[in-house]
Amino acid sequence: MRTDNGGRDRRDGRNGSSSWGAGGHGESQGQSQAQDQGQGQGNGHDLRHHGDAEVRDDGSALVDLAVNVRAGTPPDWLRGRIAESLAGLAAYPDGRAARAAVAARHGLPVERVLLTAGAAEAFVLLARSLKVRHPVVVHPQFTEPEAALRDAGHTVDRVLLRPEEGFRLDPAAVPEDADLVVIGNPTNPTSVLHPAGLIAELACPGRTLVVDEAFMDAVPDEREALAERTDIPGLVVLRSLTKTWGLAGLRIGYVLAAPETICELERGQPLWPVSTPALAAAEACMTAEALAEQAGAAHRVATDRAHLVAGLKEFASDGVRVAEPAEGPFVLVSLPGAGAVRERLRRLGFAVRRGDTFPGLDGTWLRLAVRDRPTVNRFLQALDQALSLAGGAGWSDSRSD
Repeated sequence: MRTDNGGRDRRDGRNGSSSWGAGGHGESQGQSQAQDQGQGQGNGHDLRHHGDAEVRDDGSALVDLAVNVRAGTPPDWLRGRIAESLAGLAAYPDGRAARAAVAARHGLPVERVLLTAGAAEAFVLLARSLKVRHPVVVHPQFTEPEAALRDAGHTVDRVLLRPEEGFRLDPAAVPEDADLVVIGNPTNPTSVLHPAGLIAELACPGRTLVVDEAFMDAVPDEREALAERTDIPGLVVLRSLTKTWGLAGLRIGYVLAAPETICELERGQPLWPVSTPALAAAEACMTAEALAEQAGAAHRVATDRAHLVAGLKEFASDGVRVAEPAEGPFVLVSLPGAGAVRERLRRLGFAVRRGDTFPGLDGTWLRLAVRDRPTVNRFLQALDQALSLAGGAGWSDSRSD
């Protein structure tokens, strides 16, 4: 586990990046930060690259293992609820019922809930609304939190979790003076589910602890969730309804935090930030029937993920390694020549997510979304073919692409 300054990776030579000395500061810090601001870049990492880029334009016909949205969603009953809401589009959105439904689902007062246009909006609100001196992002993880902090003018430090340590968190690696710490659980892209008690150790007076639980509803029984905890100082939990329910195009998520934090974030929102259809979806997804369906989906994801991991292990002799244990609806794999294999998979009809845009990872990593068994079987056949082609050409192409 490494701590890096100014949003820069301090890596060893193995990953091909220059090594920063023990101080990690110097003239280039300000230059790097200025060059990166507003461009979504962080020391060569494209922080604004996401899985949807893999399936746009010429990738639209590919089988999608790049985007971590549950396939076959939204379900028909949810489509119906959203369609019914269209009759009320002449009125301004009223989020009170949806907010109350979210609060009731988590056993919290409504004052601790803020509805947002997806969890991504919450990262922007946090970066712009909170008075932050020393933000730290635990990587590898979803890159929007750091991108939003950079866009708001902050210098961001990184704590990099090591693959050889299973991307496991060591709370002692986070600088004591960090007044904002961001971590995902389960973490995108590593699929690591950190123990709730370990994450809670990051909390301390004067610090805001942001836990991105966008994929927690895909974990059976939501074990290790912190969403309903009110005893942890400075805790802010983010949730998304776009992954399990297939609502990425609708943009709906929410923040759970202390009332004073919710008020600060709400002041940073524009008027009517969440649309009427999105509010209808949020309210519908909080019902007992919806939560039961969500729980069933989480167990199916676990079963399908086990099948995917078992299949990937069959390619161990080809250098394929799975980051384990995987607990999210995606898995992270390393393999030599990953960039070339990814391109071959595209030609064979499959899109997967490149890993080198995540700080802490390089061009030898790919992220794969969990899909149903028939889709996984077809993918594994394509992977076998892609690896065979790569093996015939040699493993010389390990470039990021």
